[in-house]
Amino acid sequence: MTIEIKLPEIGDGIESGDVLDILVSEGDVIAKDADIIELETDKATLFVPSSHAGKVLQVHVAVGQTTPIGATLLTLEEVAADASPAVETSPRETSPRETSPRESASQATASQQPITEKPTPAVASNETPALPETPTPIPPENVAASQRPAFHQPTSPTSASLSDLIPAGPAVRRFAREVGVDLSGVSGSGESGRITRDDVLNVVRHANQKTTPPASEQAAGSPPEENQPADAETSGVETPPVDAQPEETHLRIAAEENVIEQDEWGPMRIEKMSRVRKTIARKMHQSWTTVPRVTNFDNADITELERIRQGSKADYAAAGVKLTSMPFVIKAVAQALLTNPELNATVDLEGGEITYKQYVNIGLAVDTDRGLIVPVLRDADQLSVSEAARGLAALADRVRTNQFGLEDLQGGGFTISNLGAIGGVYSTPIINTPEVAILLVGRSRKMPVVVDDQIVVRLMMPLSLSYDHRLVDGGAAARFLNDVIALLESPSRLLLAP
Repeated sequence: MTIEIKLPEIGDGIESGDVLDILVSEGDVIAKDADIIELETDKATLFVPSSHAGKVLQVHVAVGQTTPIGATLLTLEEVAADASPAVETSPRETSPRETSPRESASQATASQQPITEKPTPAVASNETPALPETPTPIPPENVAASQRPAFHQPTSPTSASLSDLIPAGPAVRRFAREVGVDLSGVSGSGESGRITRDDVLNVVRHANQKTTPPASEQAAGSPPEENQPADAETSGVETPPVDAQPEETHLRIAAEENVIEQDEWGPMRIEKMSRVRKTIARKMHQSWTTVPRVTNFDNADITELERIRQGSKADYAAAGVKLTSMPFVIKAVAQALLTNPELNATVDLEGGEITYKQYVNIGLAVDTDRGLIVPVLRDADQLSVSEAARGLAALADRVRTNQFGLEDLQGGGFTISNLGAIGGVYSTPIINTPEVAILLVGRSRKMPVVVDDQIVVRLMMPLSLSYDHRLVDGGAAARFLNDVIALLESPSRLLLAP
């Protein structure tokens, strides 16, 4: 009996996804709930499990393919119940999840590491064969644009079957695929030989250095046709005409969509825009073109708040929590939203309706190597400062290690972006539609301030509030920002808030 495994519904508004990796091969015997593909959607990257156990008869999708919901992924043959799976899977690394009072404890589900990696297509006969180490590319002036050598070594079926032994996390594996690096040939510098992002970057930098031939090889005095390598006639690689223009000479040393090219000024990396980046770009363009945005700028005196934070920092650290100023900001924003509901709402112009949310879910913009991801901290108004600190740390960790689910990105009503963590002061943040406001927090700095007719030095936190002027008037925005500032300047109110 054959069974078709189809792509299930994976989230509201998601109609398709791009296949990043295929984790099984034809002939494998897989267990129920074993991960079969890695999929990138508009909102997140996730692993899709099999709904049945069985032997893989046919794989119907390919890496890079856009697959709609309901499409057939695999065809399985039912096997005996006592048959042991030929492919073993191990749980993916996960981070502990913080849940709010209204969340279900079962939201976070265990998942599994990729089992095998899809073999890279064999190198064409007119390409330079791959060596065990990163191959040295032919200098750009000797390589035709359509016949450039592959950057990474093609993965053999044997090495692919051992991919689960490579000590690298999902985020590093994805980054390696994006830049075309075969992790089986990378030495890890992390704990217990674990491969880090820097290890992959070092391989790319090493290959970049090889793309530019030494100056001595380009010395003047020899006719251009005498500068060809000795084996040019037998290499099967065509050479460009002697009079080719410099801008026509490019060196591609990476495979598939992600390439590193060399022009007359130096190397440059070209990569296909990810689905997540496309979604970010589309939403930002939609926000910019449809929302009449206004930004208010102000400062909060957090001198007293900083004194309390410094006094409590060691206690939090002993409990494994890094206490920054952000949990105080989250608590202040959550309290201010309760008294300023216009900023926790959505507007439907076509239907002529305004929806005021009776819950306070705050999105927190997290800077990652895949773009700006906004996970949601639920019921922030019901959290204490310590609970907000733990929730923030857990969300940021899951996002940066790509261990988050679609539910982590849904249900937000207001967004906070922390530019100060990078070093900026003021900005004009773009609203995360369909929300109607976003608060950007800059880096706090000491400034001279007049207090009781005296000039004193105070620690000031810059705040930038952008809001949708279709729904939020200037007065409502000013009152909200004033409430946030008042709470930050009187931290005891935050600590005593219910």
